[in-house]
Amino acid sequence: MGGRVIFTVIMAVMLVSITYGSAQVTSPTPTTPVVAPPPSSATNASQEFVDAHNQARKDVGVGPLKWSETLAKSASLTVRYQRDNRNCSFADLSNSQYGGNQLRASGVAVPPRTAVGIWVSEKQYYDYGNNTCTQGRSSCGVYTQVVWKNSVELGCGQAQCVKERSSLTVCFYNPPGNVVGEKPY
Repeated sequence: MGGRVIFTVIMAVMLVSITYGSAQVTSPTPTTPVVAPPPSSATNASQEFVDAHNQARKDVGVGPLKWSETLAKSASLTVRYQRDNRNCSFADLSNSQYGGNQLRASGVAVPPRTAVGIWVSEKQYYDYGNNTCTQGRSSCGVYTQVVWKNSVELGCGQAQCVKERSSLTVCFYNPPGNVVGEKPY
């Protein structure tokens, strides 16, 4: 019981320091030098991203996403550029050709399943009937991008920002979701 309480408190503290965002994107991001992730963790992380996304999609009757090395390379370039040049701040995804979700966490490295889980937790703020975020909430777009029915490919990247004591996660989706006037599923 005591361990469960401590875990709950730790998770609550982590969530307080996490921010996230979503963007519909329309053109490619600029290329920058890439630092490859460790080979042993890349496959596990990519599978964890895919599994977490596909569980959320299955829950609403949407087909699975497939991992895209092209999207993963673009996401990796983006997070590393933000780490190296922008103090791990959110990337401007408005000019990207892909749909995108971002998560910045202070003081912690965020496992892929946790990052996706945070985006999916925004489901509670999505009103399917009106196809809008509930009143006073504007952050359910990260959830709708995860479950967007027309998106079929996924690629993600993560960077640890030691100086800022934070991490940044970016996932790209192709084709992009969050099309104005359309429901995600």
